[in-house]
Amino acid sequence: MAKTHWGTKRPYVGKDAAPVCETKRADLTANPDYPSGHSAHGGHVAMILAELAPSRADALYARGREYAESRYICGSHTVSAAEAGLQAGTVIYAAEHRSAVFRQDMDMARAEVAAALAK
Repeated sequence: MAKTHWGTKRPYVGKDAAPVCETKRADLTANPDYPSGHSAHGGHVAMILAELAPSRADALYARGREYAESRYICGSHTVSAAEAGLQAGTVIYAAEHRSAVFRQDMDMARAEVAAALAK
């Protein structure tokens, strides 16, 4: 796991601690900064949704990026951790597309989303 390998402390931990807009919980403090799992998730979900609703892709990609950026704006992660998280989300998304089951699920979801958007 990348977080275990790098072991980078979050920006709000240590003598030069930066402010943070979430509760400083022991489990988060013990969880390394790099890469941001929340950023990976946000970018990953944005890519899936953009594939399912291409007419809304720009807004979905922008929201995924804003979510990732909120992680360093809030002080929970560094900029590099948020960017690495977005890259990780992209890798996960690409790997999922190697699965015939995932592609079949996406085809079914695409039909459902198209029907919902048509209403």
